[in-house]
Amino acid sequence: MTVQFAIRDGSETLVLQGYLDSMAMIERLHRLLLDVIKDEFERLAIEEVNPVQGLLLFNIAEHEVTAGELRSRGYYQGSNVSYNLKKLVETGYLHHQRSEVDRRSVRVRLTDKGRGLRELIGELFRKQAAMLAAKTGVTVASLEDVNQYLRRLERFWGEQIRYIY
Repeated sequence: MTVQFAIRDGSETLVLQGYLDSMAMIERLHRLLLDVIKDEFERLAIEEVNPVQGLLLFNIAEHEVTAGELRSRGYYQGSNVSYNLKKLVETGYLHHQRSEVDRRSVRVRLTDKGRGLRELIGELFRKQAAMLAAKTGVTVASLEDVNQYLRRLERFWGEQIRYIY
């Protein structure tokens, strides 16, 4: 049975199509965001960090976190967080330290080099926000509407996961 045949009511069909469009758009936007970061890294000749690692540094900010916290706080969506953290430690962007309470747990935080790259990414985002407003007419109100919808979707998906387990 396909999804189309599972829907009986016309309004449900419209909701389904919007829902499927939203999921596809979220995936495309995430890939495009990584491409934007990649282009900036290429422009600046930054070769030792990939876009996923750059976004990870940006999201860690001034926090000190474990790999598990990165996922639970939504800072990292990938399955290979340990690999990326290891690479960022090796290249000097992150400092790591074993937890004194749980020796299996490692906490990470940005080094000065990591904070410098985070600032470059932050400047990229600031420039893009200004261009978005100037070129497309996007307003604070329209961004708030989009973010409200995305928060509702995030909450819905989170509830679905909790319901399963």
